[in-house]
Amino acid sequence: MLLLASASPARRRLLEQAAIPHRVQVSGVDEDAIMDPNPAQLVQWLARAKALAVWNGCRDPEITAVLGCDSVLAFEGEVFGKPADAEEAIARWRRMAGGWGELHTGHCLLPLGGAGQCPQADIHGYPDLDALPTITTITTRVQFAPLSEAEIAAYVATGEPLQCAGGFALEGRGGLVVERIEGCFSNVIGLSLPLLRRWLAGDGSSR
Repeated sequence: MLLLASASPARRRLLEQAAIPHRVQVSGVDEDAIMDPNPAQLVQWLARAKALAVWNGCRDPEITAVLGCDSVLAFEGEVFGKPADAEEAIARWRRMAGGWGELHTGHCLLPLGGAGQCPQADIHGYPDLDALPTITTITTRVQFAPLSEAEIAAYVATGEPLQCAGGFALEGRGGLVVERIEGCFSNVIGLSLPLLRRWLAGDGSSR
């Protein structure tokens, strides 16, 4: 059984829809304390930190792996996490409407072996993260629809943009404001199901 180190309802729904048995445990990681100017690397550091924090306290013999994920949107060289408030969300959407962004999701899968140990472990029994093949970032390009001021205001008024990295939820009302995606669809929602399928099947490739 998979242990998801994330509070994201969207990630939980993806796992449920894919019929992947799982439980959820929030990591409690201080995300603001982890910084990197490269958004693809940033989400990977965050995914690693979340997975390791939950793995470290896992003693459930039914859990076979811990999955940490984190997502950000990069637009015109700027990283967009969740908007702080409606005003910020509106300002972002004025910039993003009609343009292209890159949705980066970091993934870190830490397998658990006997006695709660990771097969790829260092001499202290901790996961050797640099040796694990199951840590990567998947990037999907997203083209946003050209929107009027009224359309932007109406979307932000739903409250949905305030709950999501990049200020939109592809699986929700945000599907109306996205014109096109290039790459993995589920990655935009919160995790790449094709990648996770390969990892759970024992394929360590990241593509």
